[in-house]
Amino acid sequence: MEEKKPGKAIEISGTVYDKNREILPGVNISVITDPSVAGTITDADGHFYLKVPDKNTVIEISYIGFKSQQIKIGDKINFDIVLEEDVTELGEVVVTGYGSQKKASVIGAIETIQPTKLQYGSTRSFSNNLAGQVAGVIAVQRTGEPGSDNSQFWIRGLSSFAGNTNPLVLVDGVERDLNNLDPAEIESFSVLKDASASAMYGVRGANGVVVITTKRGQVGAPSVNFRIEHAISTPTKLPDYIGAADWMALRNELSDPSSLPYTQEQIDRTRNGYDPELYPDVNWIDAVTKDHAYSTRANLTVNGGSTFLRYALVASYYNEKGIIETDPSLAYDTDIKLNRYNVRANVDVDITKSTTLRINIGGYMQEHRGPYYSTNDILFNAFSRRPWEYAVRYSNGAIPHIESSGTSINNPWAMATQYGYKTNTQSQIQSLATLEQDLKMLTPGLKAKLSFSFDSYNYSWRDRNADPARYTPATGRDEDGNLIINQSHYGSESLGLGSGGNYGTKQTYMEATMTYHRLFGDVHDLDGLFLYNQQSYDNGSVQPFRKQGIAGRLSYMYDSRYIGEFNFGYNGSENFAKGQRFGFFPSVALGWLVSEEPFMESTKNIIHKLKLKASYGKSGNDNIGGRRFAYITTVNSTNGYVFGENKNYTTSGYTEGEIGTNDLTWEVSWKSNVGFELGLWDALNLNVDVFHEWRSNIFMQRQTIPNLTGFISLPYGNLGKMENQGVDLSLGFQKQLNKDWSVTFNSTFTYAKNKVTEYDEPASLAGTYRSKTGGGSINTLWGLIADRLFTENDFNPDGSLKDGIPNQLVGSGNLRPGDIKYVDRNEDGVVTTEDEGYIGGTVDPRIVYGFGASVIYRNWDFNVFFQGMGDTHRIIGGGNAWLPGTGNSANIFTNYQDRWTEENPSQDVFYPRLDASPNENNYRASTWWKKDMSFLRCKTIELGYNLPKTALSKIRLKSLRVYVNCNNPFYFSKFKLWDPELNTSNGTIYPQMASVQMGLELNF
Repeated sequence: MEEKKPGKAIEISGTVYDKNREILPGVNISVITDPSVAGTITDADGHFYLKVPDKNTVIEISYIGFKSQQIKIGDKINFDIVLEEDVTELGEVVVTGYGSQKKASVIGAIETIQPTKLQYGSTRSFSNNLAGQVAGVIAVQRTGEPGSDNSQFWIRGLSSFAGNTNPLVLVDGVERDLNNLDPAEIESFSVLKDASASAMYGVRGANGVVVITTKRGQVGAPSVNFRIEHAISTPTKLPDYIGAADWMALRNELSDPSSLPYTQEQIDRTRNGYDPELYPDVNWIDAVTKDHAYSTRANLTVNGGSTFLRYALVASYYNEKGIIETDPSLAYDTDIKLNRYNVRANVDVDITKSTTLRINIGGYMQEHRGPYYSTNDILFNAFSRRPWEYAVRYSNGAIPHIESSGTSINNPWAMATQYGYKTNTQSQIQSLATLEQDLKMLTPGLKAKLSFSFDSYNYSWRDRNADPARYTPATGRDEDGNLIINQSHYGSESLGLGSGGNYGTKQTYMEATMTYHRLFGDVHDLDGLFLYNQQSYDNGSVQPFRKQGIAGRLSYMYDSRYIGEFNFGYNGSENFAKGQRFGFFPSVALGWLVSEEPFMESTKNIIHKLKLKASYGKSGNDNIGGRRFAYITTVNSTNGYVFGENKNYTTSGYTEGEIGTNDLTWEVSWKSNVGFELGLWDALNLNVDVFHEWRSNIFMQRQTIPNLTGFISLPYGNLGKMENQGVDLSLGFQKQLNKDWSVTFNSTFTYAKNKVTEYDEPASLAGTYRSKTGGGSINTLWGLIADRLFTENDFNPDGSLKDGIPNQLVGSGNLRPGDIKYVDRNEDGVVTTEDEGYIGGTVDPRIVYGFGASVIYRNWDFNVFFQGMGDTHRIIGGGNAWLPGTGNSANIFTNYQDRWTEENPSQDVFYPRLDASPNENNYRASTWWKKDMSFLRCKTIELGYNLPKTALSKIRLKSLRVYVNCNNPFYFSKFKLWDPELNTSNGTIYPQMASVQMGLELNF
């Protein structure tokens, strides 16, 4: 038989574009008819050159995010190739628990979002951009202070009143903090909400899981992205107080006319600015804060590689200053400054064609500097200091200060500027090494992976404290016009020194994984995973925290229509006794991709996706609260036992401490989820999930054991139970209207409401307004129920209450018209503290929502996003300093005229009757002071412009975008005194910040 001679080799070339004729660097070109022929990739200009065996050769062009093409060479030697974007979800991959799956086969409640949507605003903390962006996430930012402004966030609300409620956050599979990541580092962001998605995490999965992967290198010439932005910030709202003259006039109005505390001359001189040092009028909030602060963010990303080695390098810098005032005349700086530096290097090396080594090295260092006193102390004192007490600082440099009964009452401005400064530094190194082996030589689709990680965190601090001289407030001027003051404290000009640190934390993590994914007969899609992992976390306590376990997943999809999935985790924690440390956490899920049914073919142009799904499963929470190793009984030392006839002999001894709980175990969470995903007209997508969770074994101290049992400390047990249910949904619309215009709309809505169903409380409380199990939620507000304000018709001529009206014993002094009338809840004929109980509402919002739109016209883009919270309340005030003009009243809000008076005996007022004497009846926690803190906030408005490609090609730039945006520019709320999102009952906390920001982003 004559041997067939090989054809003559042919040299071919070509250029690869997308549909917009933009070049695509790094596209893979392979020879599928002869795998022995080495392939190539397109260069930075999208060109490729390849030598193929003959004209019968078939090449394949493939690129992430685009559909692959196969081309037979034939007689052509030069090719113009246009790749089509792969917009179908059947091939799209979603990061899930311990791996990834095709989006079509995902039937758990998993929410994903593009990291670029979270890369906005001038805030340091990544968590501040979650609220309203991710369905199922409830997030609140309670302060705007640099370094302390991380948001609290929960997945589908709160489900435990004792244990940890924070979700598990995994960065590249390792438990880490997301707040110190720079958004530029992130490749994908997923939230696992139901049991089918989180059961594999066992005792760590009850509160949901956030899965973040960092950027990896792609085949192609080096691609560089540089982004820099600078912002000027100002508070969204600061408390607005009245001036000193109005303060004194109000106090006179409330006082006995025969003994007014302030003369009219004093009031007039203060109002007219006669002598600001003797008759001061100080807005202390203005005195301790600046109008503006600044921040800068910059990051550099380099990405590229070959078929052998790929790399992704990210370096980021963030700088932010605060609004607390400084004194430029000092030799040292007390300004709030924060600097953070992030670096990350992810490298993938193909050791062989089937073996890949991945190395991740990342970390950050953050330096924070600020005044010696905390901002909360400074702002609280600014609220407490009355505007007429003394000037900020006298013209001769003396700092006024009040010494009262041996107690020092600080000057707020001096607290911010004169007492020195403190710095702290925190740093962390994160590492991960992964070896992946494709075992297709054993069976196609089988892979193995071994991972090891170690992280180390350190913290140190240094204080340089000063002790300034202080003077009594001026009482007048001498013959020469000098202020008459006395030095009350001499102080010292030198700066003291204090420094220290802590043990830090060290964490190691190991994981061994086997995965299998194979399609049989084009209809049977099988996906499996099995892994072993162990974790050790050492923070310097008696011994490290350790976890160990196995987990698995088996998913089957038939003909891209019917899906079934089983997940399990079997793991445990060192926190429990032997024999109680491990548990089994299974889950099941079913799904039906209705849109892939043959009978839906005729509706494809309308309904391009319809998926029904349901899941049910179990997960756990080993961070149950209370002390560690609570199964062990403790023994405490005492000051001694007393003996002798005259009790003059003592000896040291020991007493029983806390009683150990022998059968101590983790919290158990059973979760159900039903939902659907609907896609219409290849443009509109709606995802809806309804969930219900039953949490049990909540760790708590017993409340019903009689004192006669003799326990020094009541024992603990896994006694509590809760339920949590709600709905979350996302709605998105994306449409390319024509070659010039495209529009995008996205919105989310989350509602979650919990209730305590079992709590070890006395039987006499069950079913009453004082019972935790009366249908109330965690952290339900507590107080009296305000019926209305008393009127003159409620009183007899002698000032006593008329018959049938319960007397009130919850405040000192006589009741009068205009005071708050409370409900006698126990109907015993008198209002006392026994009538206090749960009054509904929680500080933690039950509703979080967001909506935004993006419009692109040629090279211009415009983006806007709104975020809101609902069903959130707070009791404001408290203490006699809260009521204007009363007792030791501090600063007074400008709404003080919105009050009950004899001339305005209205029930629809903000303040009840005011009095010069303390009136506890009117400032007690009650529904009168329960305020609706719901709001709708404009989070961002952005306008951007991309320079034309023709102009950029001359300077070798792929793209250059300039933009300007406003962050937190305005909000709407019924509550007007301060920003309703802040965690404060009187407004004295570092405010949220609004900013105007300009930025530049370029690629080359």
